Amino acid sequence: MLPRLHEIDSVQQSYLAFLKALQECGFSGELCPDYANRTVLATDNSIYQVLPQAVVYPKNTQDVQHICRLAATDEWQHIVLSPRGGGTGTNGQSLTDGIVVDLSRHMNQLLEINAKEGWVRVQTGVIKDQLNQALKPFGLFFAPELSTSNRATIGGMINTDASGQGSVRYGKTRDHVLQLSTVLLGGELMHSAAMSKQQLEPMLSQQDRISQVHATVNDIYQRREQDIKAKFPPLNRCLTGYDLAHIYEQDHFNLNSVLCGSEGTLGFIVEAKLNVLPIPKTSALVNVFYDSFEASLRDAQSLMSAKPASIETIDSTVLGLAKQDIIWHTVSQHFNAPAIEGINLVEYTGDSEEELQQQLQQLTQRLESETGKAGKNTGFSIAMGSIDVKQIWTMRKKAVGLLGNANGERRPVPFVEDTAVPPENLADFIMEFRAVLDREKLRYGMFGHVDAGVLHVRPALDLKDEQQFKLIRKITAEVVELVKKYNGLLWGEHGKGVRSEFSPDFFGDLYPELQNLKRAFDPFNQLNPGKIANADDKVELLKIDQVTTRGELDRTISLKNWSQFSSGMYCNGNGACFNYDPLDAMCPSYKISLDRKQSPKGRASLIREWLRLLENKSYDTTELIKQRQLPLLHFIPRAFNSLTKGFGQYDFNHEIESAMSTCLSCKSCKGQCPVKVDVPEFRSQFLQHYYSRYLRPLKDYFIGMLEFIMPLLTLTPVKWLYNFFMSQRPIKALLKHIAGMVDSPLLSSVNFKQELKKRDVHYATAKNIDGLSDTEKARSLIIVQDAFTSFFETETFMDIVDCLKLLGFNVFIMPYQPNGKPLHIHGFLKLFKRVSNKALKRLTALQQSGIALVGIDPAMTLTYRTEYQNYTDGSAVNVQLLQEFLLQNRPLLQSHAQYFKPGVAKLLGHCTEKTNAPAAVKDWVAIFSALNQELREEQVGCCGMAGTFGHETRNRDNSEQIYNLSWRNVIQENEPETLLTTGYSCRSQVKRLSHQQLAHPLQYLLKQAV
Repeated sequence: MLPRLHEIDSVQQSYLAFLKALQECGFSGELCPDYANRTVLATDNSIYQVLPQAVVYPKNTQDVQHICRLAATDEWQHIVLSPRGGGTGTNGQSLTDGIVVDLSRHMNQLLEINAKEGWVRVQTGVIKDQLNQALKPFGLFFAPELSTSNRATIGGMINTDASGQGSVRYGKTRDHVLQLSTVLLGGELMHSAAMSKQQLEPMLSQQDRISQVHATVNDIYQRREQDIKAKFPPLNRCLTGYDLAHIYEQDHFNLNSVLCGSEGTLGFIVEAKLNVLPIPKTSALVNVFYDSFEASLRDAQSLMSAKPASIETIDSTVLGLAKQDIIWHTVSQHFNAPAIEGINLVEYTGDSEEELQQQLQQLTQRLESETGKAGKNTGFSIAMGSIDVKQIWTMRKKAVGLLGNANGERRPVPFVEDTAVPPENLADFIMEFRAVLDREKLRYGMFGHVDAGVLHVRPALDLKDEQQFKLIRKITAEVVELVKKYNGLLWGEHGKGVRSEFSPDFFGDLYPELQNLKRAFDPFNQLNPGKIANADDKVELLKIDQVTTRGELDRTISLKNWSQFSSGMYCNGNGACFNYDPLDAMCPSYKISLDRKQSPKGRASLIREWLRLLENKSYDTTELIKQRQLPLLHFIPRAFNSLTKGFGQYDFNHEIESAMSTCLSCKSCKGQCPVKVDVPEFRSQFLQHYYSRYLRPLKDYFIGMLEFIMPLLTLTPVKWLYNFFMSQRPIKALLKHIAGMVDSPLLSSVNFKQELKKRDVHYATAKNIDGLSDTEKARSLIIVQDAFTSFFETETFMDIVDCLKLLGFNVFIMPYQPNGKPLHIHGFLKLFKRVSNKALKRLTALQQSGIALVGIDPAMTLTYRTEYQNYTDGSAVNVQLLQEFLLQNRPLLQSHAQYFKPGVAKLLGHCTEKTNAPAAVKDWVAIFSALNQELREEQVGCCGMAGTFGHETRNRDNSEQIYNLSWRNVIQENEPETLLTTGYSCRSQVKRLSHQQLAHPLQYLLKQAV
């Protein structure tokens, strides 16, 4: 039996009292001391895990002022606060054992765009790509680029002074900040911008808090100007965090140079006025190939003389991982050269095609003359236009996450991955860096901004292993010395965070000035203490091997429990699931809630912590599936627990179940997450355990058993009664309030078997298929039925059969066999295992006939490739998607092209299909092209149905919100007869929410037949 889990830490009492006082002050946001929120925000994209005492989500600037004003009073000066944005930091910048103040959930409004003057004003929870999407109609963009731009907030970019691709041309975030609004400890709202000496002078003698801050910073610069100039290396990636070297620029004092990169240690930056630039009208990317990574690094410096906008580099490790990812299908045509060991991506932009071609010609002529020479390129390709260029940059952006998608327990981890040296020193620096890693026999991947002298290096370590954990200190110490040798910085791009321990050594006798600066803003060391500088020498800076790491906590989980839930254990925190884009399929529940718990990363964090707590109780997760219990005896304790769970002890299990309940099981995480975190899999496993202690809702049994009762329901009298009762308001109300179902789709009025008989289509039995010749088998297929298309959309099923016959195929039907996917979704794993093994036997027997097995519904079909592999005893069978089968027979399609009149249609991709079978949409486009049709992909995210999710009472509102993100507008703005989709769920959702009937691609083709 699953034990109760309860974690109530006595240390929280003062923090809970602070939260109560905060609420009484008029705080209007959310106060969350619950264990689930704390667990999810205990990690970022670093190796560290620090459990906060609470998480608060302010709704506005006044809420932040309430927090800072209360914390500054004598009673609460022990309270520690840390701001958080996108949570993408690689050095633990936003992690704290105090209170996390998350500005991303509510303070994410675009406040003002002034296109004429070229600036924008935003709250700092706005996401970088979200901002650029809003600026695009004005022909403008916010220039600093970074790989996490689809989930990184402006506040996070400012607090780490972020930069990335193109920084040689566009600089860092600091270079585009015009004004900041910062809430200081004490509640004062400070507005900072560049000011002349005449504007600054009156402030220096005033006694108010804001004036004193300005006076302190000015005093440091005036006293130590020469020391500052001598200490700071003149790099493109100049120092992040308390950047003393840029306090004065162009004879103007600018406090923002100190605030940018301050990592929340000086105040809460709540609003920003930013400089924005015209979007380049044209762009091109030259992909230059090399036979060694060293050659690509050394040649990059000579390529800079061709004056590109940027040069990025990736090694063969990153390229190899990209080939295994969904992203590869969009870029593979640009990387066909053999034996690529290094690549330089050289970008040019321009305001006209003529200008762009002139720039390209200068480079390509040079490359052609050098191709094949020692140390030079082995070839190159050119990507022209914003679409192709964007796709390659998307692949490059994914490099961070892709490195985590490795086999085994050693996974690439960030701890020395954003060093910066003068670009001319980069190749020599990296060769010595690689020698350090090679000596330790470590795998690693490298990528980065070769034009700026910054290369990201992530050695593969298993931090659960104490001996490998010791390498963190050993390797870091050697890299620190290498950075000194090559006149560089340890923190070139991603901020200091936990690596602040090296600040005193780097700054030398300037470090006390950083302490003076910190003291002016934060006298009691309450704001993100331990980072960059401390106000008091008695408080030490954090150390890289003394802050708790995820690996240390993970090593307490037994191997059998770890392995049982391995589909969620390797989340590295890169946060790709926080993608704000509504047209991106992952993760719909997070997109509408902005609740980190309702994301793949959040759910993986909860499961890891759940397993760790179970370990303390010696609970074996592998035992449950082996247990056999009498139903009645098992029911009694579950009923008791369910009746009393609201009155008993706190149980962490309920918080996890709540987070899992909003998952659509669309499997977009499995397809799109760089490290392939599979939430539906570990969600099902958790539900199996959870419902061994508590009663299931009735809807789970109804949904789980639906496939099995379908044959009975389709009997004519039963079907009529079913549809009649399901259409009645009292029955609908009963379903909603008792069974937890808003509605249920009605069975098709068409008789399945009679329709097959009309078409002379037979079931796939030995009698019907054994006598076929090889030629006949090659033009035959066996449709593997799914309950939803066969019984709820019989008309669609028959149209598909008709189209296949029209195309010259001999169609057989596999006798109906439950697939079991609904059982898996709801955690009936024992029963799913039996069902899937039974189905596998029949599928295997049919596969031996040599005739292709083909499924219609993508989600049900893909179950045979994924879940069946985990739960069946035999080898997986190859049940193809319709488009995969058709494309294999392209010559036959082309020979039938004359039977179809030309047409133009749009395909709305099914989220499970397009993320787990990446070539799906491209295959349909090719099929339509072979039949004189034009098919365009219409970019949409998830429709919000996902099986029966949208039919469940508690999910009804969420389902419609998800639909509204992208699907509703597309349906409203297009003629429905031109819109196609492959998924039963998608068609069902459009029908119930937009009252339109979308066609399957083969239904559309059938209508185009002449």
